[in-house]
Amino acid sequence: METFNLPPLPEYSLKPLPSLIPPIPDKFLTLLLPIAAYWIVSMIFHWIDTKDLFSQYRLHTPAEVLKRNHVSRWEVVRDVVLQQIIQTLVGTVLGMTEPDDVYGKENYDVAVWARRIRIMQRALPGLLSLFSINANGLAKNMAGSYPTLAGALSGGVYPSLTEAVLLSNGGHVSIPSFATWELSAAKAMYWYIIPAVQFGVGIFIVDTWQYFLHRAMHMNKWLYTTFHSRHHRLYVPYAFGALYNHWFEGFLLDILGTSIAFKVAGMSTRQGMWFFTCSTIKTVDDHCGYSLPWDPLQRLTSNNAGYHDIHHQSWGIKTNFSQPFFTFWDRFLGTVWTGGDISARYERSKIAAQRLVDQASPITNTAQSQSNTSNPKPYQDALTEAKELYITPLSLQQPQPPNGKATQQAAASREQVLDDYDDGGRQILLEEAAEEKEARSMIRKSNRRRTASSLTQSESLRGLRERVTMHGRTGGILGMESSR
Repeated sequence: METFNLPPLPEYSLKPLPSLIPPIPDKFLTLLLPIAAYWIVSMIFHWIDTKDLFSQYRLHTPAEVLKRNHVSRWEVVRDVVLQQIIQTLVGTVLGMTEPDDVYGKENYDVAVWARRIRIMQRALPGLLSLFSINANGLAKNMAGSYPTLAGALSGGVYPSLTEAVLLSNGGHVSIPSFATWELSAAKAMYWYIIPAVQFGVGIFIVDTWQYFLHRAMHMNKWLYTTFHSRHHRLYVPYAFGALYNHWFEGFLLDILGTSIAFKVAGMSTRQGMWFFTCSTIKTVDDHCGYSLPWDPLQRLTSNNAGYHDIHHQSWGIKTNFSQPFFTFWDRFLGTVWTGGDISARYERSKIAAQRLVDQASPITNTAQSQSNTSNPKPYQDALTEAKELYITPLSLQQPQPPNGKATQQAAASREQVLDDYDDGGRQILLEEAAEEKEARSMIRKSNRRRTASSLTQSESLRGLRERVTMHGRTGGILGMESSR
């Protein structure tokens, strides 16, 4: 039998796995950690808000949070707590379907992987022969100096790697054993590579699940006005508003999606513990309202607070659907924001809320030419379907979006806001139109009064650049370029 030439697998005895933090059971800790992480990270950002720390990295001013949002903080906390109660109930049921964690089989599982590595070596001579390399001859020449390498080249044959086993009758027999490198590779596979792959699969499933459901919530008027419009009462997102949703949307989009990812990826309870917690922290970070250059979550992924902030604006609400980790679905399906220079839009909100900015500073997403050349899908019918745009005709909007796909994205986004009658979508656009007119008037007056001293003052706007750029990345969603 083929297995006779393979090293034997060790025996094992299973024992219950002790709790990570005694006396709290791991399954209960899996329910507790994401909620604790949500409020701890949120309160850290809230403390930063109240102390006005790192103001140079803010996407919006405190006045904008108070002025532009259409929901009180109390309502936000209430709905988040409701979602977390549902999350706990679903997590409890999910935990009932999971077996209790045990240990004692680790060496056996590592040996299984070492066997697989040994079996894969059998294909090596055949593969080398495709390149006219005589693996067996090469192995014989290297056997004296490099016996381990020679064994691998000969198809996993290691004559010197044996161990003596005592038989029940008192005799001894020699059996194959694993090479040190095989066991090292097997341990790396078991302890690091497989868990990393499982985590990656979970991330892909969550990103896919949330992208398509999130996009459906925006493309279907009934789904948007019935469920998702609640989340968009936060035009200026902040950390503890990350899970402010209609309870059913929260269950469908967040709770069910991560549960499916956990099951499909085949994670253990402890893997799920960190997966759920990391997903929660990433969601909070995406809504934190800060573009911190030292934040690893914002630097490692292109989906960050600056990217998601566009989605919360009235002019970008039908773009940038990806969440919470990466943006590949937005880019693959053409829903990433392509509206070019959006500095006047940000400055309009800032001026209207605080009356402090005296000149615009351009914030760009992509070059204006990209709008003209981009495939218009899925916005190709936006202009014909936008029947409510007569309130603020596209031709009168300031700043006007560049021609092409950006015009269609802007039309679709504004139509979405108008769909939300209950939360005053029409009034929001009318207010923004008035703010735009006033802001541009102030900017023009400021430019006429511009002196040498004002050039120094313009340096204070660097904070805006750092708040809404992708940390200097070329082609970032809110990259910076000078207009002067």
